This record gives sequence, C-alpha cells and structure tokens, in this order.
Amino acid sequence: MTPAARLAAAIELLDALPGAPAADDLLSAYFRARRFIGAKDRRAIAERVWGVVRRRARLAHALARAGVAEATGEGAGDSAPWLAGRPFVLADLMLADGLAPGAVEGLFDGGPHAPPPLSPAERDLLEVLAGQPLEAADLPPHVALECPAWLAEEAARGLGAAAADELAAQRDPAGTVLRVNTLKADRATALAALAEAGIEARPLDLSPWAIAVEGRPNLPAAAPYRDGLVEVQDTSAQLCALLTDARPHQPVADLCAGAGGKSLALAASMANSGRLVALDVDKRRLDQGAGRAKRAGATVITRHHLRENDRWADRNAGKFARVLVDAPCSGSGTWRRQPAQRWRLTQADLERLRATQAGLLDTAAGLVRRGGRVIYATCSLLEAEGAAQVTAFLARQPRFEVLPAARVWAALGERRGDLGAYPGDPDDPFLRLGAHAHGCDGFFIALLRRRG
Repeated sequence: MTPAARLAAAIELLDALPGAPAADDLLSAYFRARRFIGAKDRRAIAERVWGVVRRRARLAHALARAGVAEATGEGAGDSAPWLAGRPFVLADLMLADGLAPGAVEGLFDGGPHAPPPLSPAERDLLEVLAGQPLEAADLPPHVALECPAWLAEEAARGLGAAAADELAAQRDPAGTVLRVNTLKADRATALAALAEAGIEARPLDLSPWAIAVEGRPNLPAAAPYRDGLVEVQDTSAQLCALLTDARPHQPVADLCAGAGGKSLALAASMANSGRLVALDVDKRRLDQGAGRAKRAGATVITRHHLRENDRWADRNAGKFARVLVDAPCSGSGTWRRQPAQRWRLTQADLERLRATQAGLLDTAAGLVRRGGRVIYATCSLLEAEGAAQVTAFLARQPRFEVLPAARVWAALGERRGDLGAYPGDPDDPFLRLGAHAHGCDGFFIALLRRRG
C-alpha cells in the first residue's frame, strides 16, 4: 500500500469508531475482511489510528481554534463526539508528524486508493496549523492530559499531586509483559525459551514472574506461548494475584474471572492443588479461559457461569479462604492499552459500575470463611472505585477489617524469598500502582480479612 492508501484506511476506521462497541474489535474485523493488507501496512494503519486516538483532545483543541468545530464536537476534548476522521488525520500529520502543507496535500491527491483531494477550506486549515506545536502552552490541563475534565477531577481526588504525572503516562502505549507459568517453568527457563524463539525479553523486578518483551512479536506463534510456559499479563495484574496469597490445598474463588488470566496465576500459586473456582456472568469469556487453562496445565480450575437468580453463592457461603474480586470498573488504569475508553465513559456509567462493585463485594463477603480474605481490585485510578468503595464496604460489613498490603507483602517475601522491595507506600493500607510510578497499568488492591 502507498502512504496515501494507508491514510485513507485510517480515516475510514476513525469514521467508523463512534459506532463500534470496541476499538480493538473494529480494527481486527477491518483487517480480517481485507486479507490483502500486509503486516507492515496493518501496523502503519493501526499506529495512525491509535495515534490519533491518543492525541485526540490536543488535536481537537487545535482544530477548534482553527475554526473546525463541526469536526470536533465541543472542540476542547471534553467527551465530545468523534465525528469526522479526515480533519483529525490532517491535524495529526501537521502537528504530530510535523509535515509541511505541501507534503500533506501530496498525500491527498485523489489517486487510486488515496484520500480525495483537499478542499480550499482544508488547504486554509493546513496553513493555519503550519508550525503549531501539538503541546501548545495554553492547553487546558485536562486537554494536555488527554482526559475529559470530569475524569481528571475524579483522578485528582485519589492521586492528588501525582494525578497529572499518572494521566500523562497513560497517554503513551504500553509494552508487552508476560507472566511465567510456574507450573511449567521458572523465569530463567522461560527467558531461555523466548530467546530460542527469537524473542528479545528481559526480567522485571516488580514481580518475580514478570518478563518484558521488546517490540511486538507474534507471541501466539511462538513455542514458549503455545507450550504454556508464558501468558500475557501486565505486572499489576500479576501483583494482584500474588497478594491474593492463594496457597496449595486452599479453597479459592475468582469471582470476576473473565477469560481466566488471574485464575491461571492463582492455580500456579496453589501448585495445582486445592479448589479454585472461576466465576463470571459472561459464559463466552469463561469458555475462553478453559482453553487457556488447558495450555497452561492448570488442572485445579473449575468454572461456573453465574446466571440471574443463581443460588451458587448461597450454597457456597463461608467456604472459601480467598475470594478475589477483580471488579468491572472504569478501566482508567488501562488507558495506555485502551485509549478510546477514556472518551466513552460517562458519569452515569461510573455510578452503575460503583453499584456493581458494591454488590460484588457483598457477595464475596458471604463466600469467605472466618479468617479468610476478600481481595478487592480494580484497574482504576479513581478514588470512587478504590478506597471510597472499601470504606463503604466496611461500613456495611463490620465483620471485616483491612489487612495492610505492605504487611502481606513482607510475609510473602519471607516465605517465598524472591520478592523485591514493596512497590507501594508502606503507610498506605492499600497498594496503588500506576504507569508513571511503576511502569504498569494503574491498579488498586485492598486486602480485607474476615475477623474470627
């Protein structure tokens, strides 16, 4: 494909983005329907689309100042509609790529598979944008941070002065991190297998299981992945599984298991012995987890599809030593991986999510036995989904108390012998992780022990 044809494809995808349930699925379906597009072209098209999405607020601000309000909705990046992809791509070529107006016009020449030629108004737009920086000095703070104003305020409530640095870090793409499957290999063995497969990788200090992969290799085709030695899992999720402290022979429940990533880590921690139940309301994702478990050799996992009016929780009340609740949330800690999500979330969505989180916590409270623990986690930067949710839970469930995460980490370190320094604030009872401070997804983890 020519550079112009790649731009035409990117514009087509950006135009379709508002009606797509998920941006990742949109791109995957687009490329599946066009097998003729080679790997290099797919990568270039995807990078343009994701680049525009990551720079959306700053591009919208520049376009609004240039008078292109119809292309940017409200214009200042405050949950405005996406609308037309073409002006965003024009602005991206000028502000992010630093092209001259003539170079941009040469890409929009109306040739085969190229975008249509520029209109007089678009030529004028390029002249206005010429020489302007993407990071304009007068950008409103939430625009500079690529975040709706109300979400920036929500993040600041919990993160305080660190909010700006964390939100800025969330603008950048995330790298690929693997978890060693200790049912089949140790980290040194996994690293050697990756090297043999031609994949450049290195260990990470934050988790004893973590391996960072360089670039974007085709992992599903690599022997270490096919053979179950490694799984794709961000370091923050690994630490969540680690702090669950699931042990051999224990009964453990993963209440929001999804496709089973954390269930696999728990199975490894339990050395495939005990009882590990993966639960979710989404049967399709649970079924995906079955295939992953087979590849990983995680035989201890059983699955239960939670349905409306399901009595499973009543039948299993008080039976579990650990109940992990990785609750549905805003996903604000994963914006590096899902940059479009920050513009889709509404305040009404957040309130619905908070109600769901509270209900899941109460369900978990009924499942855990005396002396057992509920591990509450969200991949969120928002206080409303973290500490505030825990405070409300403790008021409803006085049988529970907070177990300081630093204390659990220290005990794990003594028992395991392979943990580094505690990654959080030792004076904070909760573990809060972030892209700026830790280079991983934003995560909140609370350990709640049932007295007795």
